[in-house]
Amino acid sequence: MYKRVLLKISGEQLSGKHEFGIDPAVIRYFAREVQKVLRAGCQLVLVVGGGNVVRGAQLAGKTGIKRVTADQMGMLSGLMNAVAVTDIFESEGVSTRCVTNIFADQVAEPYSFRSAESHLGAGRVLVIAGGIGRPFFTHDTAAVSMALELSCELVLKATKVDGVYDKDPMLHTDAVRFEKLSYPEAVRNDAIKVMDKAALGLAMEQNMPVIVLDALKADNILKATKGEPVGTFIA
Repeated sequence: MYKRVLLKISGEQLSGKHEFGIDPAVIRYFAREVQKVLRAGCQLVLVVGGGNVVRGAQLAGKTGIKRVTADQMGMLSGLMNAVAVTDIFESEGVSTRCVTNIFADQVAEPYSFRSAESHLGAGRVLVIAGGIGRPFFTHDTAAVSMALELSCELVLKATKVDGVYDKDPMLHTDAVRFEKLSYPEAVRNDAIKVMDKAALGLAMEQNMPVIVLDALKADNILKATKGEPVGTFIA
């Protein structure tokens, strides 16, 4: 059983049945799944992306918006998701605190290592918003960076499919799923786009294991924290 893990959820997953925005039913589902992890004795850090509102990299250069500004918009959309997740988790009885790496003191508590450790030690879910607060770094890379800073033992990358495939399983019926991948294989293979290469490269450099899994299947997050085979294990 892992003692502390980080779960990265994409903004697209939070939109659920909607084309954009959030689906409260999806967040309530995650609250119930996360509660199982906490009850099993594992501390949880959560990083939420913002692609259901703004995808910074896609905006940059196409509308006159600078890349730095576009990335800042992405951070803000992640913050919007994070505060929504915090409120809905709390309404479901999951003690949760939202902290942010961008300056937004009226919205969320500023991130600091010591306060983060305190929240986790008190049994709260720690939702980290705003990526790492700098442009050119995705929420995936922020997830690995924050996992390292907070001494997490594992990064869980939530997706809509049950792991990493040799090609897009949504487009190819003959796609084959990998049960395990080495870091170099995951970084070199251009067909693997489930997690950005900078994030995988950082994980490789620091020996942080990553599991890519279908988080919308009940008990998958719990199974991963228990060390049971779920999704694709990258190490």
